[in-house]
Amino acid sequence: MVEVQLQVNGVDVRHEVPDQTLLVEFLRETLRLTGTHVGCDTSQCGACTVNLDGVSVKSCTVLAAQASGGRVVTVEGLKPNEETGLHPVQNAFVQCHGLQCGFCTPGMIMACDFYLRQPPALDDASICHGLEGNICRCTGYVNIIEAVRHAAREMYPGQAGAALQEDPHS
Repeated sequence: MVEVQLQVNGVDVRHEVPDQTLLVEFLRETLRLTGTHVGCDTSQCGACTVNLDGVSVKSCTVLAAQASGGRVVTVEGLKPNEETGLHPVQNAFVQCHGLQCGFCTPGMIMACDFYLRQPPALDDASICHGLEGNICRCTGYVNIIEAVRHAAREMYPGQAGAALQEDPHS
């Protein structure tokens, strides 16, 4: 057994868990934060993506003990916009129909949030590279890519220039 101390979504937590407990298991089973999904058991799909100390990680590849002392943000911990009640990326997924079954959505949203931390390039290739490692088996990505653009416009209102322009091929 190992004691794990983390700040999760702004709340300090401390629990004793078996040494081999994955961060995704700690979040889902110990803390009951079930927005983080386990999709593939092989670290291929990205459904378990969270923010760990400012970096987007697949929580199925990190032991809870390795994360101890760190700060974790899950999809439940994203700060909502006062007008919509949703984080800009969550709102964009709703507005642009960037989800179908919803299973990959929490991980996809966390990957998008990480990608959009700085004003990003919004051409298809750059967005796809930013979402690399997150798989959606339902959508074909067209609406997900548009959701990234929509969220960028909401997160960086009034910014001009090539970075926030629409993809001319879309």
